[in-house]
Amino acid sequence: MLAQECLLVILVQLVCLIPMPSPPAKRGRPWVYPDRLFLQALVIMMVKRLHKANEFLAVLAEPTPEMSSLRALLTDETGRFPSRRTWERRLAIIPATLPAQIGCLGRYLVALIDPWAECARAAAIDSTVLRAAGGVWHKKDREAGVVPHASIDTEAHWTKSGWHGWVYGWKLHLVCTAAAVWIPLAADLTPANAADNKTALEFVPDLPPDLRFLLGDQHYHDPQLEDLCAQNRCWVITPTGGPYPHTDDGVEVRRMLHKTRSLTIENFNEQFKGIFEAHQQVPTKGLVATRRFALGAIFLYQLALLYRFQHGLELRVGLKAFIRAA
Repeated sequence: MLAQECLLVILVQLVCLIPMPSPPAKRGRPWVYPDRLFLQALVIMMVKRLHKANEFLAVLAEPTPEMSSLRALLTDETGRFPSRRTWERRLAIIPATLPAQIGCLGRYLVALIDPWAECARAAAIDSTVLRAAGGVWHKKDREAGVVPHASIDTEAHWTKSGWHGWVYGWKLHLVCTAAAVWIPLAADLTPANAADNKTALEFVPDLPPDLRFLLGDQHYHDPQLEDLCAQNRCWVITPTGGPYPHTDDGVEVRRMLHKTRSLTIENFNEQFKGIFEAHQQVPTKGLVATRRFALGAIFLYQLALLYRFQHGLELRVGLKAFIRAA
């Protein structure tokens, strides 16, 4: 087992080896510091449970061998270290780049690990609710434009969960492989009132080209989503309407696929929330910070899978202890 102070450094170094998506077109002067440097900073923030730029810089300034090694990694090719204002600005915009980065790394992990070698090339899609920090903003107060308490996160919203009832907060939308290894393939975070099927449309371009079945619940029964996936020879499988029991020829196949979806996505969500302590309220406030927290956690999960695969370790057992040990 690696020493605790070395594991985080190794994970940060691993960011230098992963593929990155093509950067979006940018007007004006090009960035002085590369995006990869801020992905490395994000890994440190997620491991150390830091959610603000000033917290990150305060911890990074500690006079320890580990922080000294990390400061050396967070410099560009000319030895320059970003200013506080640069850290604040770039960490504020990095959440917008994370869905594409998660999709890119997800495709890379699928090609590397080959999770579908002994099963159908299927993935499960769903959203899970994250509770907003602070109090809730009731509908009557929202409509009146009244914020009765400063702790309320006014950027969050309401949704009704079949399990939890009405929840004020966010939705983490996820796609992961339905296989022996759960690999996140796409992710994004939205206010809780966002429609699942509309967010799913944005995931399709980032999914692996050899994916053949996308397993979802009734919220993903959307002709536009089905047509978009069909262009990549992928079929969206959702529950069929009408009275039960169904008696058509495909009922047993659909039952098996729906059970696979449920076992995959629900267990992955529980594992994810357990690792990153997301069963209660999120530790952040506002869309930018909460999106960075949730998607940064998915990115760190992917990075942990890559490290453990490279070292021949179990890919579904021990991840919580591994990430916390870093």
